[in-house]
Amino acid sequence: MRSTALAALAATSLLALAACGGNAPAPDASGAAAADAGAAPDANAPDNAPHVSVIDPVIKLPAVAGAPGVLYFTIQQDAGKPNTLAAVHVDGAERAEMHESKTENGVTSMEPVKAVEFSEGKPAEFKAGSYHVMLFGIASTVKAGKDVEVTFTLANGDKVSTFAKVEEIGAMEGMMDHM
Repeated sequence: MRSTALAALAATSLLALAACGGNAPAPDASGAAAADAGAAPDANAPDNAPHVSVIDPVIKLPAVAGAPGVLYFTIQQDAGKPNTLAAVHVDGAERAEMHESKTENGVTSMEPVKAVEFSEGKPAEFKAGSYHVMLFGIASTVKAGKDVEVTFTLANGDKVSTFAKVEEIGAMEGMMDHM
């Protein structure tokens, strides 16, 4: 009985600290504090789209300051109806545009795309020479070695947020996507 009363008092104290803006870990459903702050989901954070995940997001900084950068990733779904990626937002970039590079008759071109479909068993790969996201107006705070938040918006309004690694680009690497 004494341990139950102590647990209730601890949970009440944690709730009071949280209400005041303290950094105490939030209690779980049983009233006990989560051992790892990262283990409990943030109640204020948006839920990610069900069954949709983003794999290996990486931002390649431009070789020349002021030039566009590029974002590569794979977006996939493990169940449900096919989905459509409609927009991408990258913190620290003024604008992000989905593009597709194509080579026909030995001529390579790049064009903006409004949407990219993906479904169970058919992920959409954003990589050099294919789909990619061009990043314009990259802030000086976006630096190699850091992580940047990226939000993917689906045509139905659902969103998926994650962090992308920021890397420097090699002199020739990704040149096709930056022309």
